Parts: sequence; C-alpha cells; structure tokens
Amino acid sequence: MQQYDYDLFTIGGGSGGVRASRFAAQYGARVAIAEGRDWGGTCVNVGCIPKKLMSYSAHFHEDFADARGFGWQVGAATHDWRALIAAKDQEISRLNEVYRKILDGARVNRMDGYAAIEDAHTVRVNDVSYSAGHILVATGGRPSVPAIPGKELGITSDEFFRLSAVPERSVVLGGGYIAVELASILNGLGSAVTLVYRGTQLLRGMDGELGSFLAGEMRKKGVNIMLGNNITAIEGAAGGVKEVRLSDGTVMTSDCVLFATGRHANTAGLGLAQAGVAVQDNGAVCVDQHFTTSVPSIHAIGDVIDRVALTPVALAEGMVVAAHLFAQGQRTISYDNIPTAVFSHPNVATVGLSEEAARQKFAQLRIFKSEFKALKHTLSGSAERTFMKLVVDAQSDRVLGVHMVGAEAGEIVQGFAVALQCGATKAQFDATIGIHPTSAEEFVTMRSPVS
Repeated sequence: MQQYDYDLFTIGGGSGGVRASRFAAQYGARVAIAEGRDWGGTCVNVGCIPKKLMSYSAHFHEDFADARGFGWQVGAATHDWRALIAAKDQEISRLNEVYRKILDGARVNRMDGYAAIEDAHTVRVNDVSYSAGHILVATGGRPSVPAIPGKELGITSDEFFRLSAVPERSVVLGGGYIAVELASILNGLGSAVTLVYRGTQLLRGMDGELGSFLAGEMRKKGVNIMLGNNITAIEGAAGGVKEVRLSDGTVMTSDCVLFATGRHANTAGLGLAQAGVAVQDNGAVCVDQHFTTSVPSIHAIGDVIDRVALTPVALAEGMVVAAHLFAQGQRTISYDNIPTAVFSHPNVATVGLSEEAARQKFAQLRIFKSEFKALKHTLSGSAERTFMKLVVDAQSDRVLGVHMVGAEAGEIVQGFAVALQCGATKAQFDATIGIHPTSAEEFVTMRSPVS
C-alpha cells in the first residue's frame, strides 16, 4: 500500500473544510489543511457573521423610534461607524482564533498559505509539495462582478465590510438575498439607498409572494427599489462621486455602487484542470453523491460545488465526506426542506417548497396566508406588517412549505423546519396550541385556505 504524507489534505479553512478535517482526524486519519486568507472562510469574515452583526446595528434606529410609542423619551441618537467596524473586527478575530484552536485541538496540521493541486495525490503550499491519499477542495465562492463599463468603480460584499464610513448615497445592484440584506443595512445606518434589479421580483427562487411583500416593506422604510432596470455604465466624477447610468435612461449620483450580482466558485489557480477534475460551465466542481470528483482521490464540498450555498449545508457535506472516507459511514445529506433566512429589514425565512415549485409536483394544493400588524406595532407607530404562508398538499394534508416575512422570521421558521422534516400535516399544525401573544402562533391558527 502506497504511503502518503497525509490521509487527507483539505484546501480551504472555511466552515465545510474545517468540519471535514476535524471529523476525519477524529476518525483516526492524518489530516492537513491549508488556508490562504482568514480562518473561518466567507461566513466568518465577509458573510453571515459580520452581516448579521451589522444588521443588528442598523435596526437600532427603528428600535429608538418604536420606544416612543411605549412611553420612552429617547433623545437624538448618533451612530459611530468606526466603532461598529472595530467591534465587528474584534469579534471576527476572536472567531478566527476559535477555528485555529478547533483544528489544533483535533491534531490537524494547519498551514497558512495558498494551496494548489499538482496531481491526483499532491498538493503544493508555500513552495512545498505534500502527498495525500485524498484531497478535499473546500475553497468556497467569491462575488461576481458584472461586465459593465466602469465596473472598477464599484465594490462587492467583500469590500463592503471594510468601508471607512457610511456612504451618503448608495446604489445596490441585485435582487437576491445579499442585495436586500446590504441595502437594508445601509438604509438603517443612514445612507440614501437605491436598489436596482433587472428582474421584476426580489428574491428570485423563493416563494414569489415573499419578494413582493418584502419590496413593499423595504419601500416603507425608505429604500428606493427600481425593478426591471439595470446599470449600463458607471462614470467617475469629482470627489469620488459616481454617475450611475441605468437602462431606462436614468442617471443617478452616488457615493457607493455595490454589486450584489451573485457568486461563483473560487477555483482560479487551484490546478483542477491540470489534475483532470471536471467542472461545470459556471466553474463549479462536479461531484457525485459522495462528493467525489471525476478524479477518485479528489473531493469537493460547499459553495465550490454550487448546490446550496449555505454554511450549515457545507458543514453537513463535510461530515458526509469524512465519514465516507474514514469511517465506512453511511451518512447522507438531503437537500429537501433546508431552512434559510434573509436578514433584510424585515427578515425573511422559508423552508420547504414555494407555491410555484409545489404546483409543479402536486396536483392540488391548499394555500393559507395571513398578513397583519404585529402586536408591538399597535403602539410603536410603525407601519411594518408581517406576512405568513403555508403551502399544503391537498391530497395528503402534508405541509410542503412554510414562508414568512417579519421580525425574527429566522428564529420562528427554524422550529417549523423540524415539523416539515417529520412530515407534519396541516391537521397536526391545527392541533398544536399556539403561544399567545406571538407572531409565531399564526402558523398554527390559520384555518381557511385562500381561494
């Protein structure tokens, strides 16, 4: 049997790569991992964690306003962007160290440096080659930038988290979850925000009513949303100002243009083609049910395979790979009923099938909806409303989808994701006692389907 330096060499120290490496080491494998940037990957450094911390910060101005309706006399509030960024950076540094300690504690050989694949069993890091029985690619994704004149004057989500100040005026291009989240943060922290999207509805791919309802709520909060439109060019002007030209002929002046136009697999310079690894037309790595590529000793997980780009999914995929390679494990992952949240203002959360997807699979549906003003806002004076929706298979009575726009939507829908995973029926929802008074109870009190 051929001897290698390592049983597993992981390229990428994000959530999926770290989880796979740690579990493989616990199964007895000799493991090394290389990371060329910051430990923790996109989620910790330029994704989930800083985004939600900044979303909390951006929401406080609404909390101050709401407090007056409850008798609080709140003085003029000011925001210190630099203090927020410093606090955010401190927390990220702490998490970077947590990831390093997790790997060290699992006896994984951690290397700082960019890695490239030389062949089916060789990885090169910092000009040193290492052999491995298996190689795992977990390099994640990176923001895509549209090919428009003046694109170099814009920024992506990566640069957003390092801005030195809140832009007075911002244009956000895109209509997905990153676009609405960052537009909400900028708006909440005082920037005059215009969101430009070529499509006719936000959050494409989710239940259609979620995007429509969210657009209405964001407009109430002051975000200018221009659908069916696109940026055709960006030109620089004096003082760092940008002139943004739109497809409808509008010319806007902005201090910041932020591209939130999707992400693509981070595989440049990795040596995949040299090693014979097949990739999709969009650059994502092709893998089978065990996350093995066209080269039997090379595997891939997470955003780089372009299945479901969510941190918990990458974690689950990492555990599947580790168990398959080193524990004769039969662990599998299902991509059905994966809950997800969008930390826009207000929040969006969803699990299961959208109404549109359900109609492609089931002959007859029952749809339940509720739209209301949350109890808090009966006194706060806020015009914010909440939307909830259930998609039910009329034949089996099984709940196929749970969807929500409103405060703490992610916290609420997480619990209902368990119900969907267990195959809960609408009758079981109806038989569940609600917690009163909460918004969440509405999911178990909707009785009449819409026509």
